[in-house]
Parts: sequence; C-alpha cells; structure tokens
Amino acid sequence: MAMTDLLSAEDIKKAVGAFSAAESFNYKKFFEMVGLKKKSPEDVKKVFHILDKDKSGFIEEEELKFVLKGFTPEGRDLSDTETKALLAAGDKDGDGKIGADEFATLVAES
Repeated sequence: MAMTDLLSAEDIKKAVGAFSAAESFNYKKFFEMVGLKKKSPEDVKKVFHILDKDKSGFIEEEELKFVLKGFTPEGRDLSDTETKALLAAGDKDGDGKIGADEFATLVAES
C-alpha cells in the first residue's frame, strides 16, 4: 500500500513543501495539511504501518528522522531537534518509540 492510496498526492506535496526549510517542521500543521487528521482511525493506523519501515510495530527515532520521506521520496530528513521533538510529543509511555496507538493519539491531538 502506498501513501497516495490513503492521502491525496496534491495534499502530500503541499504539506511536505510547506516544511522544506530546515527546523520548520510542525507535526500538528503537517498532519492537518496532509489530510491525516480527517482520516478514520483505521486509515491513520495504515499510515503508521507505512511509516514503520522495519515492521517492528513501532516507529523508532531513526525512522522518525525520515518521516517526510515516508509520505514522498522528495521529503527532507528531519533535523535531530525536530526528530526529538516529534518523538517527545508522540512517545506517551516513555519507551523511546511510538506505537500505533500513540501515533493515532498524536494525530488526533494535532
């Protein structure tokens, strides 16, 4: 399954483009712009599984760095600061990674 099976390619392009500058990433605005906030919980979990590149059931810090590339190959890598901020926002149980339920909560809270 591709990200464009769930989200509009145009919305993805606009959202990724809006955060192309270093240190500009805002996950709340990004999730809204990309259309993820309007999706069903099932679709949000499908997006999570696309972003979980190693299929571990979690999105670890190393995977978070490439979260924009998970939406489109043209996306940039997040900086260490942006990656740590996203992890801190999503990691509700403090285990150093984001699970599917934590990701769903992160999207819902944005």
